[in-house]
Amino acid sequence: MSRIGKKSIIIPDKTEVTISDNNVVVKGPLGELSRPWHQDLEIKINGNEISVNPKKITLASGALWGTYASHITNMISGVNKLFEKKLILEGIGFKSEVNGNKINLALGFSHPVTVPVPKSLKVTAEKNVITISGPDKEEVGQFASKLRSLKKPEPYKGKGMRYSDEIIRRKQGKKLV
Repeated sequence: MSRIGKKSIIIPDKTEVTISDNNVVVKGPLGELSRPWHQDLEIKINGNEISVNPKKITLASGALWGTYASHITNMISGVNKLFEKKLILEGIGFKSEVNGNKINLALGFSHPVTVPVPKSLKVTAEKNVITISGPDKEEVGQFASKLRSLKKPEPYKGKGMRYSDEIIRRKQGKKLV
Protein backbone atom coordinates (compact mmCIF):
# COMPACT_ATOMS: atom_id res chain seq x y z
CA MET A 1 0.00 0.00 0.00
CA SER A 2 1.28 3.41 -0.95
CA ARG A 3 1.07 6.22 1.58
CA ILE A 4 1.60 8.81 -1.15
CA GLY A 5 -0.83 7.15 -3.53
CA LYS A 6 -3.64 7.04 -0.97
CA LYS A 7 -3.66 10.83 -0.55
CA SER A 8 -5.84 12.81 -2.94
CA ILE A 9 -4.12 15.51 -5.00
CA ILE A 10 -5.71 18.97 -4.81
CA ILE A 11 -5.89 20.99 -8.04
CA PRO A 12 -5.24 24.71 -7.36
CA ASP A 13 -7.06 27.59 -9.10
CA LYS A 14 -5.97 28.47 -12.66
CA THR A 15 -4.86 24.87 -13.23
CA GLU A 16 -6.63 22.47 -15.56
CA VAL A 17 -6.08 18.69 -15.54
CA THR A 18 -7.43 16.47 -18.31
CA ILE A 19 -7.12 12.74 -18.91
CA SER A 20 -7.31 11.59 -22.52
CA ASP A 21 -6.27 8.34 -24.21
CA ASN A 22 -3.22 7.38 -22.14
CA ASN A 23 -2.08 10.87 -21.21
CA VAL A 24 -2.51 13.13 -18.22
CA VAL A 25 -2.31 16.76 -19.37
CA VAL A 26 -1.81 19.59 -16.86
CA LYS A 27 -2.22 23.20 -18.02
CA GLY A 28 -1.36 26.14 -15.80
CA PRO A 29 -0.20 29.75 -15.91
CA LEU A 30 3.45 28.76 -16.54
CA GLY A 31 2.99 26.10 -19.19
CA GLU A 32 1.61 22.72 -20.11
CA LEU A 33 2.93 19.26 -19.21
CA SER A 34 1.78 15.83 -20.30
CA ARG A 35 2.76 12.34 -19.26
CA PRO A 36 1.56 8.90 -20.35
CA TRP A 37 0.18 6.78 -17.54
CA HIS A 38 0.25 3.04 -17.01
CA GLN A 39 -2.80 0.87 -17.71
CA ASP A 40 -2.65 -0.80 -14.27
CA LEU A 41 -3.63 2.51 -12.62
CA GLU A 42 -6.94 4.34 -12.56
CA ILE A 43 -6.90 8.15 -12.38
CA LYS A 44 -10.14 9.93 -11.44
CA ILE A 45 -10.91 13.65 -11.23
CA ASN A 46 -13.60 14.66 -8.73
CA GLY A 47 -14.12 18.43 -8.68
CA ASN A 48 -10.75 19.85 -7.64
CA GLU A 49 -9.24 16.56 -6.43
CA ILE A 50 -7.42 13.79 -8.25
CA SER A 51 -7.24 10.25 -6.95
CA VAL A 52 -4.88 7.57 -8.22
CA ASN A 53 -5.77 3.92 -7.51
CA PRO A 54 -4.57 0.59 -8.85
CA LYS A 55 -7.12 -1.38 -10.90
CA LYS A 56 -6.05 -4.56 -9.12
CA ILE A 57 -3.36 -4.85 -6.50
CA THR A 58 -0.25 -6.52 -7.87
CA LEU A 59 3.43 -6.03 -7.17
CA ALA A 60 3.86 -3.86 -10.29
CA SER A 61 0.78 -1.69 -9.70
CA GLY A 62 1.77 -1.20 -6.06
CA ALA A 63 5.18 0.07 -7.18
CA LEU A 64 3.68 2.45 -9.75
CA TRP A 65 0.87 3.78 -7.55
CA GLY A 66 2.87 6.25 -5.46
CA THR A 67 5.24 7.03 -8.32
CA TYR A 68 2.49 8.26 -10.62
CA ALA A 69 0.82 10.16 -7.78
CA SER A 70 4.14 11.97 -7.21
CA HIS A 71 4.52 12.65 -10.94
CA ILE A 72 1.08 14.25 -11.11
CA THR A 73 1.79 16.32 -7.96
CA ASN A 74 5.08 17.53 -9.49
CA MET A 75 3.35 18.40 -12.76
CA ILE A 76 0.70 20.46 -10.96
CA SER A 77 3.25 22.33 -8.85
CA GLY A 78 5.53 22.84 -11.90
CA VAL A 79 2.93 24.65 -14.00
CA ASN A 80 2.17 26.96 -11.04
CA LYS A 81 5.71 27.60 -9.74
CA LEU A 82 8.88 26.80 -11.70
CA PHE A 83 11.38 24.32 -10.31
CA GLU A 84 14.88 25.70 -9.89
CA LYS A 85 18.38 24.27 -9.44
CA LYS A 86 21.53 26.32 -8.84
CA LEU A 87 25.03 25.18 -9.70
CA ILE A 88 28.13 26.92 -8.34
CA LEU A 89 31.29 26.88 -10.44
CA GLU A 90 34.45 27.10 -8.33
CA GLY A 91 38.01 27.32 -9.60
CA ILE A 92 40.45 29.75 -11.14
CA GLY A 93 39.62 30.39 -14.79
CA PHE A 94 36.31 28.53 -14.65
CA LYS A 95 33.65 30.59 -16.46
CA SER A 96 30.13 30.16 -17.76
CA GLU A 97 28.03 32.19 -20.17
CA VAL A 98 24.73 31.65 -21.94
CA ASN A 99 24.53 32.45 -25.67
CA GLY A 100 21.04 31.95 -27.07
CA ASN A 101 20.13 28.29 -26.58
CA LYS A 102 23.66 27.15 -25.66
CA ILE A 103 25.76 27.42 -22.53
CA ASN A 104 29.52 27.87 -22.97
CA LEU A 105 31.74 26.63 -20.16
CA ALA A 106 35.45 27.07 -19.55
CA LEU A 107 36.29 24.20 -17.19
CA GLY A 108 40.08 24.04 -17.31
CA PHE A 109 40.18 21.81 -20.37
CA SER A 110 42.14 22.69 -23.52
CA HIS A 111 38.84 23.49 -25.26
CA PRO A 112 35.62 25.27 -24.30
CA VAL A 113 32.63 23.02 -23.58
CA THR A 114 29.35 23.94 -25.31
CA VAL A 115 26.10 22.33 -24.14
CA PRO A 116 22.73 22.89 -25.88
CA VAL A 117 19.95 24.01 -23.53
CA PRO A 118 16.55 22.26 -23.89
CA LYS A 119 13.81 24.58 -25.18
CA SER A 120 11.55 24.20 -22.15
CA LEU A 121 14.29 25.31 -19.69
CA LYS A 122 15.56 28.77 -18.85
CA VAL A 123 19.26 28.97 -17.97
CA THR A 124 21.04 32.04 -16.62
CA ALA A 125 24.68 32.45 -15.67
CA GLU A 126 25.76 35.22 -13.28
CA LYS A 127 29.39 35.26 -12.18
CA ASN A 128 29.92 31.66 -11.05
CA VAL A 129 26.29 30.69 -10.39
CA ILE A 130 24.29 28.87 -13.06
CA THR A 131 20.52 28.87 -12.47
CA ILE A 132 18.33 26.33 -14.28
CA SER A 133 14.55 26.73 -14.08
CA GLY A 134 11.57 25.12 -15.77
CA PRO A 135 8.17 23.53 -15.16
CA ASP A 136 9.29 19.89 -15.49
CA LYS A 137 11.10 18.73 -12.33
CA GLU A 138 12.73 15.75 -14.03
CA GLU A 139 14.08 17.79 -16.93
CA VAL A 140 15.51 20.48 -14.63
CA GLY A 141 17.25 17.87 -12.47
CA GLN A 142 18.51 15.90 -15.46
CA PHE A 143 20.04 18.96 -17.14
CA ALA A 144 21.63 20.13 -13.86
CA SER A 145 23.09 16.65 -13.39
CA LYS A 146 24.40 16.65 -16.96
CA LEU A 147 26.19 19.99 -16.40
CA ARG A 148 27.60 18.88 -13.04
CA SER A 149 28.98 15.68 -14.57
CA LEU A 150 31.21 17.73 -16.89
CA LYS A 151 33.42 18.81 -13.97
CA LYS A 152 32.55 17.21 -10.64
CA PRO A 153 33.98 18.88 -7.51
CA GLU A 154 37.24 17.41 -6.34
CA PRO A 155 37.84 16.77 -2.61
CA TYR A 156 41.15 18.61 -2.10
CA LYS A 157 40.47 22.21 -3.17
CA GLY A 158 36.77 21.93 -3.98
CA LYS A 159 37.26 22.97 -7.62
CA GLY A 160 34.52 22.01 -10.04
CA MET A 161 30.77 22.38 -10.35
CA ARG A 162 28.53 21.67 -7.37
CA TYR A 163 24.91 22.18 -6.39
CA SER A 164 24.27 25.24 -4.22
CA ASP A 165 23.11 23.11 -1.28
CA GLU A 166 25.79 20.41 -1.70
CA ILE A 167 28.50 20.07 0.92
CA ILE A 168 31.86 18.75 -0.23
CA ARG A 169 33.88 16.76 2.28
CA ARG A 170 37.44 18.00 2.02
CA LYS A 171 40.47 15.76 2.33
CA GLN A 172 43.61 16.84 4.14
CA GLY A 173 46.15 16.24 1.38
CA LYS A 174 49.82 15.42 1.82
CA LYS A 175 51.49 15.85 5.20
CA LEU A 176 55.07 16.95 5.61
CA VAL A 177 56.99 14.74 8.01
